Amino acid sequence: MHNTIKPKVTLVGAGPGDPDLLTLKGAKALAEANVVLYDALANEEILAYAPKNAIRIFVGKKIGNHAYTQDQINQLIVDNALTYGNVVRLKGGDPFIFGRGSEEIEFIESFGIETVVVPGISSVVAVPASQGISITKRGVSESFWAITGTTSDRKLSADVALAAQSSVTVVILMGMHKLPQIIDLFQKEAKGDLPVAIIQNGTTSEEKVGVGTVNSILEIVKEKQLSSPAIIVLGEVVRESNKLKGFYEEFLSKEIVR
Repeated sequence: MHNTIKPKVTLVGAGPGDPDLLTLKGAKALAEANVVLYDALANEEILAYAPKNAIRIFVGKKIGNHAYTQDQINQLIVDNALTYGNVVRLKGGDPFIFGRGSEEIEFIESFGIETVVVPGISSVVAVPASQGISITKRGVSESFWAITGTTSDRKLSADVALAAQSSVTVVILMGMHKLPQIIDLFQKEAKGDLPVAIIQNGTTSEEKVGVGTVNSILEIVKEKQLSSPAIIVLGEVVRESNKLKGFYEEFLSKEIVR
């Protein structure tokens, strides 16, 4: 029986959290899956697109709580493809933006297994957009940097210090545990008044938002009890959001009164 099985792995980007932000191509790939391996950041509602009899395996990684190591996940993908044929690896956001998708592809292809990548809507752009933040805007920001807050050796990316020196919009993923260090780098560059937005569980019903400036955001995070998973956006574009404009107008008027 196993001789007729043609192993194939499709890496599908699940999008930023809202199940409606899965692509049509992603939904079609899921509909053909025999096995789905899914992440902590992939909304479980999306699993409804897979056939009822498809095997579903949770392989999520959260800080301090790893269901599987990356090596184990790689091996699981290969084993399931060889045993059952069509495997969908469902990853939050886009598989190739801080998702270790390329590492998984390299491992799978070393076994001669066919792979396909279905890009996902990245939370880098979608989560700020859900709050009306356009991460580039003519006359305000010509570019953006997407940076991982925590590198593979658990340190803060050195790119944050470089980004703090420039006028770009800075979007930091997986940075909440390093927020005091991030803020310190921006303060060293005299960016205390730079607007900051922190969006937790963006695009989902559990979304929570905190807005302020480099100087005030740590207090706001404490007050609103914001934590991971969250996206940190630093830049003048935050002030331009029609959803957040009111806060900054009020904030500035209070500063002037002082």
